[in-house]
Amino acid sequence: MKKIGRQWLGAMVFYTCIPFPSHWPVELARIARWAPWVGVIIGLVLGGLNLGLMRLGLPDAPRSVLIVVAWLGMTGGLHFDGAMDTADGLGVCPSEQNRDSIRDRRLEVMADSRSGAFGVMAALSIFSLKIAAISTLPTHAPWLMIWPLIGGALWGRWGQLWAIACYPYLKPRGKGAFHRASSKFPQDFGPGLLGILGVTLYPLSQGITLAWVAAASLGWGLLVSMGSAAWFNARLGGHTGDSYGAVVEWTEALVLVGFTAIFQRIPL
Repeated sequence: MKKIGRQWLGAMVFYTCIPFPSHWPVELARIARWAPWVGVIIGLVLGGLNLGLMRLGLPDAPRSVLIVVAWLGMTGGLHFDGAMDTADGLGVCPSEQNRDSIRDRRLEVMADSRSGAFGVMAALSIFSLKIAAISTLPTHAPWLMIWPLIGGALWGRWGQLWAIACYPYLKPRGKGAFHRASSKFPQDFGPGLLGILGVTLYPLSQGITLAWVAAASLGWGLLVSMGSAAWFNARLGGHTGDSYGAVVEWTEALVLVGFTAIFQRIPL
């Protein structure tokens, strides 16, 4: 249990900017299995902030912007930076070169700390999708303002875990290499699956008539998280730490957008 506690704390320290006492012991090995639960914590904080700002009377648009800025602040831009770098890398157009040469050039561009046009476009797209989705969440029930944010953050990190487990890591070293090296599958899927089960079944606590919401959210979350991991693998021939971040960010944004479509069908 002590080891699990150190790994959980290590996941919080690695994936967020939440301050913890420096003398607390942390362990980074196998922290990826706790990433979905880190998403649950992030979603709870953001959902509570969203609800609080709404009750203070802040309009939808500025409230949504503040939530997305807080989201970025809680993670320190860790995944967002990866999404931008990945977009720049994928901006390298195929030519007459062979597949390995294209991949190497893309990895070279992704390793460049400078942001290019494709990275900026990806950043604006992700920001816009999240802000638009959050601004349209129903406000007549507290759970409708909190649960989607928990779901989005959880599914984003489940997509990362799926990418780590199912696809090769492309670099001998890097910020994501130790995830692949230390993870053990299928057992490391366990904590994330429990998180998915809890978040998916929560709408049933609001009434059995919302069983379709649970089913639809589960299907959409699986489709987007696993699909994004597969898409980046197809484009790059594997994954890097940057593409793990891209999976997180795009999954979060697209899951939120899908949830808004689901919620439009909930009777007010």
